Amino acid sequence: MSHNHSHHHPTLSGKNLLLSIILNIIITIAQLVGGFISGSLALISDAIHNFSDVISLIISYVANILANKKKTSEAYTFGYKRAEIFAAFFNAISLIVIAVFLAIEAVKRFFTPQEIQTDLVIWLAILGIAVNGFSVLLLKKDATHNLNMKSAYLHLLTDMLTSVAVLIGGLLMKYYQIYWIDAILTLIISGYLIYMSWDILIKSVKILMLFAPEHIKIEEVALEVLKIESIKNIHHVHIWQLNDHGTHIEAHIEFEKDIKLSEFDVICEKIEKLLLDKYGIDHCNFQPEFIRDDEKDLIKQD
Repeated sequence: MSHNHSHHHPTLSGKNLLLSIILNIIITIAQLVGGFISGSLALISDAIHNFSDVISLIISYVANILANKKKTSEAYTFGYKRAEIFAAFFNAISLIVIAVFLAIEAVKRFFTPQEIQTDLVIWLAILGIAVNGFSVLLLKKDATHNLNMKSAYLHLLTDMLTSVAVLIGGLLMKYYQIYWIDAILTLIISGYLIYMSWDILIKSVKILMLFAPEHIKIEEVALEVLKIESIKNIHHVHIWQLNDHGTHIEAHIEFEKDIKLSEFDVICEKIEKLLLDKYGIDHCNFQPEFIRDDEKDLIKQD
């Protein structure tokens, strides 16, 4: 049995996420109080939206801490590496639920527009844009290579867009008395939120279900391995992602001859380098075989 693992992934400190949480708590309280004072349902809904995002951001922050823990044990052999995937899964679902709720409220508001104190709405919307815009910039870099951070980033981006909608609605209501525009903008934002969240939801489900990454074709991997001299067959192949930046493979490798263990190690190093360079597979686990009477199916469900 041979295995290899190489991990050179970016470590996320979580400090930017913590700062975003603090800023969003402040804006949530401000919007909630302002919504009740101004009588604006849109502002109250935005505050509720922000509050749900604060909860999601806290979950992402805790997941980030757990994922960066190096500690493993006999009971937790992989540590907490999957914590961020669970967080991304939960956040994606919550985003879709929020979007549906906002869409329903927008439809109701479209048919029953009401006059509100627009000045307070406008200034709180500007504050929301500034705070959430700053938070978006804080997480933008980490969101490009981390599914959990991407879900948190989308929460904040949606908050900012919602505040933009509230601002536009406030200005149009103040100067043109167009009270239905807020509902239309909210529907557009809800659609965008569902569209973006669906991708994260599907990706996190595939990782949790141990699906092979989309860019890796197992038959192609097998053909590449079989090009290495002395390998007769590769079967019982499993390829999966532990998280969004770690890919594993395990397989049975049948040899033409009864080779020495030292020769097996040399061949394994060749396979490991091939799979890492060509497919990004950074953890390999191979079982050697010679004239073993077992099924030789490339993929076999255990």
